[in-house]
Amino acid sequence: MSTDIWAWVHDTHDRLTESGHHRLATALVEIAGHAVDGRNEQLDAMFPEALASARALGLPWVEVFLRHWRLQNLLNKRHQGEAAMSEAVSLLEFAHREETASCPQSVCAVQDFTICHANIDGPGYVPERLAVLEEALARVEPARACFDCLSREYADTLEDDGRTEEALTHLDRAQVRIQTAGEQVSLSFGLGRAGALYRLGRHQDALDAYDTAEHAYVAGRNELDDDDRRKLAVGRARALAALGRTDAALALLPDAEEAEEYADIRHRWADAVELLAAAGAHPNDAALGARLAGWVGYLDAAGSHRPCLDLLLVAGRLAVARGARTVALTLAATGERKLALLRRTDGVAEDLAALKAAAEALPHPELPVPAEDLADWLSEHAPDPETGADLLSAARATLGDEDTTLVVNLAGALAALGHARTVTDLLWTQLERDPGHAYLVDLLGSLLIEAEDGDGVHRLADRLGTDTPADAHWLRARWAARQGRWADTGEHCDAVLAHEPDAINTRRLAGSAATRLGDHTRAQRLYQEIVEHALPAETTEPELGHKTLRESDLWHLITAATANRDWPAVRAAGARIGIEFDTDSGPVDEEWQLITLRATRTNGSTADLPALRTGPATARVLPVLGDELPLNHRDTVVFSPALLNDGPEPGAEEGWRPAFELLTLLDPAGYTTHWIDGAWPGDEEWLTLRKNLQEAGYGVWAYSGDQYAITDPADEDGSLPGIYAALGVPPTASAAEADALLQRLTAGWAHPLSWLDLAEAAGADTTRHRETVERYGL
Repeated sequence: MSTDIWAWVHDTHDRLTESGHHRLATALVEIAGHAVDGRNEQLDAMFPEALASARALGLPWVEVFLRHWRLQNLLNKRHQGEAAMSEAVSLLEFAHREETASCPQSVCAVQDFTICHANIDGPGYVPERLAVLEEALARVEPARACFDCLSREYADTLEDDGRTEEALTHLDRAQVRIQTAGEQVSLSFGLGRAGALYRLGRHQDALDAYDTAEHAYVAGRNELDDDDRRKLAVGRARALAALGRTDAALALLPDAEEAEEYADIRHRWADAVELLAAAGAHPNDAALGARLAGWVGYLDAAGSHRPCLDLLLVAGRLAVARGARTVALTLAATGERKLALLRRTDGVAEDLAALKAAAEALPHPELPVPAEDLADWLSEHAPDPETGADLLSAARATLGDEDTTLVVNLAGALAALGHARTVTDLLWTQLERDPGHAYLVDLLGSLLIEAEDGDGVHRLADRLGTDTPADAHWLRARWAARQGRWADTGEHCDAVLAHEPDAINTRRLAGSAATRLGDHTRAQRLYQEIVEHALPAETTEPELGHKTLRESDLWHLITAATANRDWPAVRAAGARIGIEFDTDSGPVDEEWQLITLRATRTNGSTADLPALRTGPATARVLPVLGDELPLNHRDTVVFSPALLNDGPEPGAEEGWRPAFELLTLLDPAGYTTHWIDGAWPGDEEWLTLRKNLQEAGYGVWAYSGDQYAITDPADEDGSLPGIYAALGVPPTASAAEADALLQRLTAGWAHPLSWLDLAEAAGADTTRHRETVERYGL
């Protein structure tokens, strides 16, 4: 077996496809891209089914491949530490069994194992990381991609040990060995070298190294993807900021929202921003502090102790610089908790002590009113959250912890500033002092759910269960909904309603759960009860706001009634919103507007489809679709009423389409998809073909763009513009009839089209189609 992992992937994909295991074959070729590019949702949706299939088919090499790339995503893109350790250990053991040891991907489990330890405490695990990497490198040829990866990991380990010069030397020697073996180093290798130069203070050399890495990568006929561009941009921005070239750094620095989405660039982004803020070129405000605190909390929960501390120190120094005393002290306290989890604390302990000292040296704010009146003053004056937190901390120092309202307000301020773990610890402590404080319990429950702290949720629910069972079930219902456990959500909502029959929000959540489960009859009943029992929309009392009828309740009722084909209920609820229908009775099937319908493919990714809205909650699918979606041309579907996209920008209303989430198929049209491939016949011929097919009841949807080209058989070095399209055959036509119709409509064309799968379905002679595929390189 070849040691080329990608040759193995190609061969395995072909074998899986030939044996009918198409979904596993697709997962095999797509999972690495999802992992590396940070498409986390697609990866999470694809992985469980693919892993189960690999195990059911007895394919241990495929299992190693799938698990490795998922771990690469968890460790590199999501920066998990202890959260991923059990899987990293398990994969390392599995990858070195007799049946997997010769798998081309098995050695990569070593890299996963070392990255996981680096995320937990890189300096603390240096000896173990170096030992396992040295053993792996000794048995990997420099021509293999694994040698590149392991060499980078070895250099990272040396850097964690403070031996950055040695790391740079190691990378240079590894590059020579790789090139001597006839290969080129990866772009990631070049980025690693640039990072080492930056840490040595050689900032211009780092910039030059980024240029060299990019040019070499592109010269090797590779194209930069979005992930590559992000890493290059944030690395260059950091180096430029260190050189004092602030304008150039700002021009390259990714938006904060991009760093929010991609955890693997957050540290370099924060480093760059700290430098830019010190130069007065980037705002250092409470919003930045809240963002960084959220990232610190994420790493804290993921068990990435050392990266958490490193980022925390940046956030803390910025907090001190803007005078945010409470925030800086909160970060320092979090740092002390993380420090206790490290095996090696030299350097970072001193930095943390300096942060704490600087925070304590900041002045205490003067209270504008007596401490007992501060909560009222804050609600009236609404200062920025950091100022509010400092004032509340000062008042708490005066009054102690007996005033629960003050503690809850401080917790709210810190929660708004991103310090979720600190807030929950504060509220747990206060709950012991004041167990009956309803708002404290509600705030704690909400924060535990937001932090996805399942143990904390169950602990609080158990505590509430004896005295306030309805509150316990409501907390469990919300937690189940957060996890997508819709059946459990409904059961807990039923338990709440047994204690509180008039609860409106409970019915809303139960209705949402029923909709997710496809139980539209139950959903309609629940939303109808809300409409009947909620207070009129004109109710303005703040304390009754959650019991007031909302327009969204009517939309959800319309959606459920539509799925149940209860058209009188659809029309009645629509009338209350102000919808005017073309007819007074019967099914609603009108032509409203073009919309975007968001559906989920079989691999877990989403697809945005153009559709014609035919009613308040129905739409007709326009494209002809393949088997990766459970829909096809002219199917009528029900969609969720919540708008998924923002409204149009001023002046761009004409091209804007609202986007909605697909809920369920209402009326399938019964179309079957087949594929057309070949040379573009010209605008007139193609339009004529489409017109004739559509008049005959067929659907046609072109998928190829202007870039699609095929081989010109008259010139082996030439090409022709191509067309790749889906043909939707209506249920009233057979495959044989569709085959005959296409033959008649395309007769006499200069270049024949191929519709091989349709010809096979029709039982026709496929020789012509196979010859066309061969001649035109389709």
